[in-house]
This record gives sequence, structure tokens and C-alpha cells, in this order.
Amino acid sequence: MAEELSGRKVAVLATHGVEQVELTGPREAIEQAGGQVELVSLQAGQIQAMNGDIDKGETFPVDREVDQVSVRDYDALVLPGGTINPDQLRRNGTAVSFVRDFVSAGKPVGAVCHGPWTLVEADVVRGRQLTSFPSIRTDIRNAGGEVTDQQVVIDDNLVTSRNPDDLPAFQDAVIKAIASS
Repeated sequence: MAEELSGRKVAVLATHGVEQVELTGPREAIEQAGGQVELVSLQAGQIQAMNGDIDKGETFPVDREVDQVSVRDYDALVLPGGTINPDQLRRNGTAVSFVRDFVSAGKPVGAVCHGPWTLVEADVVRGRQLTSFPSIRTDIRNAGGEVTDQQVVIDDNLVTSRNPDDLPAFQDAVIKAIASS
């Protein structure tokens, strides 16, 4: 498994308020599978992660700013949650376009917990099957998506998951999607 993603480059799009385990878990799993991960954010410097949206976690250095990258730079995209992180991302037009471009290009996009909020804003959930944290399921339905309450839901190039408890299954599904793309 250590070379399954050799030569693959994955963007993790996140900003301040990201749920720490939803950033670190997928990043570590992708790296262990041989992939390269870059943290893409709204600005240079570091982002502040959170634990349960309440307690400050660690800070993480940003590799690249979203306005300096393109879907062509990466093989896949991961959207971690936390409520603060995707709420900020969906208010940034460049971040929303970056997400929309990934989905349109057919490249794997993984979104966990509140991460699908950015998919909703990018208007890419219509007619798609997803899962998410319960509190944003109405937003997904209102955007034309169908919600299924399962650990992981895969619909073409979208891989979604409900919460940190589902991370092992989510990470496996994301790695399989990247490896087969």
C-alpha cells in the first residue's frame, strides 16, 4: 500500500477552523499510500485547526494559496470539515471555483463532515448522492443532492463521509478513488 499513490499529488483545501483530525487523518493516509499532499488555503502562513469546533488544536503551514493553484496541479482534492472551515471557504469565490473545477474535471473529490458545504456552494451536488454531518443535509437537499446516511457514499468522482468516526472508511475510499483515476 505504500506505493499505491506514488506520483499522485493531492490538494487538501482548508483554512482556519478546520477540524484537525479531518485534516491530519486523510493527509497521513494519503502520504502513507505514497501520495504527495499540499495544504492549499486562502492565504499564506499557517492555519489554526480546531478540535470539536471549540478547542484550539495545532497550527499547520500552508503550502500554497488557492489563488495560485489550478486543478491541473493535482490529481485529487480533499475537503475536510469543521463548521468554521467550510463556511469560510464557501464565501471565497476562488476556493469555490477551484472545487467546481475539480468536480467538472472528473478528478476525485473527497469531502467529510461539513466539507460538502463547499460542494453545495460550487453548485455540483444536483442529482448526486452524498452524505454529510446531519446539520448540513438540508442544504444538500436544497441544492438538488440526495442524502444517504452511510459511513461513505461514492457517486462517480465524489466521495463523502459523515464525521470523524467514519475517517478510516473515508480514507480508504479516497485512496481507492485516487488510485483508480
